[in-house]
Amino acid sequence: MSRSADRYRMSSNQCVLGIDIGTTSVKCCLVDVVSKEVISSQKKDTYSDVPSELGTEGNKQDVPRILSALQMCVSRLPREGMRKVKKIGVCGQMHGCMLWKHGEAWEQKPDSDRFEVGQVSNLYTWQDSRCSQEFLSSLPVPKSHQTVSTGFGCATLLWFSKHKPETLTRFNRAGTIHDFLVCMLCGLDHPIMSLQIAASWGYFNTVTKESNNMIIIHNGDLHQEWNYESLQEAGLQCDYLPKVVDSGEVVGKLANAWYLIPAGTPVIASLGNTNMLQDASINPEPIEYFPFFDNSYLAVAASLNGGNALAAFVRTVQQWSLDLGFQVPQSKIWQRILELGGDPQSKSSLVIKPTIFGERHTPMANADVSNIDLGNVSLAKVTRALCKGVITNIHSMMPRSMLVENGITSIIGGGSALARNPILLREIEELYNLPVSIDSRGDAAYGSALAAINAK
Repeated sequence: MSRSADRYRMSSNQCVLGIDIGTTSVKCCLVDVVSKEVISSQKKDTYSDVPSELGTEGNKQDVPRILSALQMCVSRLPREGMRKVKKIGVCGQMHGCMLWKHGEAWEQKPDSDRFEVGQVSNLYTWQDSRCSQEFLSSLPVPKSHQTVSTGFGCATLLWFSKHKPETLTRFNRAGTIHDFLVCMLCGLDHPIMSLQIAASWGYFNTVTKESNNMIIIHNGDLHQEWNYESLQEAGLQCDYLPKVVDSGEVVGKLANAWYLIPAGTPVIASLGNTNMLQDASINPEPIEYFPFFDNSYLAVAASLNGGNALAAFVRTVQQWSLDLGFQVPQSKIWQRILELGGDPQSKSSLVIKPTIFGERHTPMANADVSNIDLGNVSLAKVTRALCKGVITNIHSMMPRSMLVENGITSIIGGGSALARNPILLREIEELYNLPVSIDSRGDAAYGSALAAINAK
């Protein structure tokens, strides 16, 4: 576990706790309400992936392991700051879902801070690809500005209702893992989901689309609801679905004291930790629109091939080493390829299209390597070309011209992939030709804390 030093002297001001449950790690941070500075933060890799019965088509994670890592992080935040927490903000990986049984899903024993997780399913993540294009085509067309893709919560639930209905009968609640955390902390009878997360699940109507492709945002609760008829037609029991509230709304209070945070502390509806870039009114295929705050929407180019594509490359290099009779830890491989790829001499004419996991707008896409010659297949040049390919792919989804046309003059980077990989940062600067900075104040956990500060 990486533990950051307290970067600021503890003030007398109140704090908020921000939590991010990511795909590979969990993070939490204490933020000063007045200065909005991070007082202390913690991060821990979860190592929560579990084998899927569907092989590479499934992607599952162990929920107790994730929440154990989170509670470990929270327990290491400074005690004096935890006593001053006035609100809790939670966010996490979008689209995925888990199931649980009400009344048997968690327990916080008397005189204990720690929650023990009980009757829950695995977390079926946004990377889960069990919903084939044939299956998705058989589903009703969503009454929503969003299409539905594999890995989306409603699609996953519909797949289980058709192929493994016995799994659904074991549980009676569904939500994201961060919705589950909010339920657990507040002792809620039924999950409550933010508008933003509901839109990411598919089959949730938040907007209408006029013939000129302008996105029209409804005010209030007008037409903001699940596509109940379509989902029931497809075979899903809709009582699994969470209640939906506006993003940033307080949905409950801490049922009991938790690591010195007082009972009764407000908790806001969980948010998504996707990197949201800007408001927009055009709708190219790679761009998705998610509700934000105050009846605004954000244009999102959410690539499925980022740090995970680089991690797949590292695993491949490790396997090659094993095949040759050598055991090399992944940490050593990461260290070496970043050293090699960071050398200015690593630039070459090699071109790598890294879409090994497909993209939502082109789900059948494969990766591609071209322009190979004897001088550009060294580990250094392959690493550099792969990093460039990751950024080039993102640029193809949301190009520089789109940013400039919408008044964007700089880029703020976040997340561990950029923080740990200076090659990616360099490629962003070269391709976008805009000033780039890294925000190291806690990433999505910091964002969830800011949302909690602003919550009404």
